[in-house]
Amino acid sequence: MEYFLQTPAWADVLSSLGRTVHQQSGPGWSFLAVEETNPAGKVLYAPYGPVASSPDAFDAALAALIELARSCGAVFVRIEPVSAGLGVSAAADELRRRGLQPAPSNPQPELSWIVDLDGDFKDVLAAMKPVNRNLYRNIHKKGVTFRTSQDPDDIGILLKFLHMTARRNGFKPQSDDYLTSVVTSMMPAGAATLFIAELQGEPIAAALAYDSADTRTYAHAALDDTHRKLSAGIPLLVTLMADAKDRGLKHVDLWGVAPADQPDHKWSGFSAFKKSFGGREISYPGAWDLPVKKLRYNAYQLARKLRDRLRTLPSPLARTNT
Repeated sequence: MEYFLQTPAWADVLSSLGRTVHQQSGPGWSFLAVEETNPAGKVLYAPYGPVASSPDAFDAALAALIELARSCGAVFVRIEPVSAGLGVSAAADELRRRGLQPAPSNPQPELSWIVDLDGDFKDVLAAMKPVNRNLYRNIHKKGVTFRTSQDPDDIGILLKFLHMTARRNGFKPQSDDYLTSVVTSMMPAGAATLFIAELQGEPIAAALAYDSADTRTYAHAALDDTHRKLSAGIPLLVTLMADAKDRGLKHVDLWGVAPADQPDHKWSGFSAFKKSFGGREISYPGAWDLPVKKLRYNAYQLARKLRDRLRTLPSPLARTNT
């Protein structure tokens, strides 16, 4: 699988947002890395990267990242080696052996849900819950139609529905300016598509997807509260999958899901929604740090751990029982 966060199209998005992006490649490896800052100083971050076909290729990519970090003054390199030829079960030991250590947090999901598009699309439909399959086949009887758009101006349709969802569920979506910048950069390159469900010509739901060479990622979706009973988001997602199949893509990545053993996880609700479309779970090694300026990195980690410890201590002003 190729992840959109490691594509030239995503590099263009980051550049349009004023970020400094580096792309390098060699035999069997490549990476997109972006310069970031945190309390330690400058960080070189490769989202879902580097990409490598073997452990040797991964080592070559890592060496190139270290050299780049030194040249740009980064304190450490943060990677998410989802494709490094290391094997998921052995990845932690292999990464530690190379001097990496687990990052304090994971910028991207450690678990995702993948629907494979091999074979006939009827097989994809057969793996879904019957209600999903039936909605896709019959919702046209209720006057709902679907269309695609690669016109950046249409992002306003999705933004309107995202605002509705945010008010209803009490969360803060990504900013309008950010998503507008993303589609303005990616849609003309054919790397982003907006899927729109309409009732008698009026939009009632929308979903934004990003494409790499073989994978479509289901990135953002929302619907009009006044038409929730139609459940248009379900056939809209199936339409997104069917379109990916027609375009020759091999996978649809439904993005992050909650661990199965954590029913109270904040993602559990939409994780169940994603899993209702069939597919499989995929796990990643998570984010790992490779210190370049070791003294500064160690001081940063010590300060972070001390800060986290202080946050867990009771306030000195708190009342105690006597």
